[in-house]
Amino acid sequence: MKENKLVELSKQFAIDIINLCTNAKEAKKGTVLLNQLLRSGTSIGANIHEANYASSKADFINKFHIALKECYESDYWLDIFKETSIITEEQYLDMYEKCCKIRKLLVASINTATQNNNSYTH
Repeated sequence: MKENKLVELSKQFAIDIINLCTNAKEAKKGTVLLNQLLRSGTSIGANIHEANYASSKADFINKFHIALKECYESDYWLDIFKETSIITEEQYLDMYEKCCKIRKLLVASINTATQNNNSYTH
């Protein structure tokens, strides 16, 4: 159940990131740096999606860890773009809230998967 919600949220986040970056590029704001946010923001969902086809529980956990790292990177770029007025405070808060929701679900999923993985080995 969590994974389905996570897939949906991360896909919508990627779409929102693409739209945010496209609009900022059209406004000629931070064009080069926007590619960083575009990569990290869309990578979250790609890694979550890839985790569904993991070859092992360890591979699954690893993909979620990568998605989590990309989530933290996206937070960083969103903050930088807010501080430099590439995006508005309102845009930042909206995207930050979405990113936090994904991050919390990722952490919970990683913890659950790790506990389940450890219980099989003992």
